[in-house]
Amino acid sequence: MTPDLDHLAEAIRARHADGGRILVAIVGAPASGKSALSDRLYHHLGGDKAGAAVVPMDGFHFDNGILEDRGLLARKGAPETFDVGGLKRTLTALRDTPDEDVYVPLFDRSLEISRGSARAITPRHKIILVEGNYLLLDQAPWTQLHDLFDLSIYLEVPEEILRERLIERWRNYGFDDTTATHKATSNDLPNAQTVIHGTGTADIRVKSD
Repeated sequence: MTPDLDHLAEAIRARHADGGRILVAIVGAPASGKSALSDRLYHHLGGDKAGAAVVPMDGFHFDNGILEDRGLLARKGAPETFDVGGLKRTLTALRDTPDEDVYVPLFDRSLEISRGSARAITPRHKIILVEGNYLLLDQAPWTQLHDLFDLSIYLEVPEEILRERLIERWRNYGFDDTTATHKATSNDLPNAQTVIHGTGTADIRVKSD
């Protein structure tokens, strides 16, 4: 099933009826398609000219040096490998200071690092699509984020499809079948299960395959 962009855009616009800034959480497991959905919604809403912007949670990955010091490098992408405090402060600034520029980081997959202040969210941006795995995770410290969102959308994909996509993702990076399967099942799939079983209630649940 393909997400109904018209329905989702209508729900977002309904929350944006007063013309102020709103934060919309778009949540899903790794390989669920949340980044693609966010991008499609961004364009469906009119893009930058219409005041839409996307803020990815992935920009708040801890640096590899911090992860290595904490023995978490092999778990990169797990809930404990993100700067939740930094994400909360950024989202709070977006909510509470809509008349100021707010600069957000972006994760560079080619370098495996986050680039600070890589995207500017300006006062003209009124609909902020925040996409990420754990935005609605029902465990501390992620629960601190829940009240910051005006609307939440959860992308529900069957676990067996996620597994196939995660393995294929590593194959596309040039790994053989054995290595790709190991990488997907040792870290990515447990992270996906955390999202599937640990995500709190979303305003809208979208089933997708």
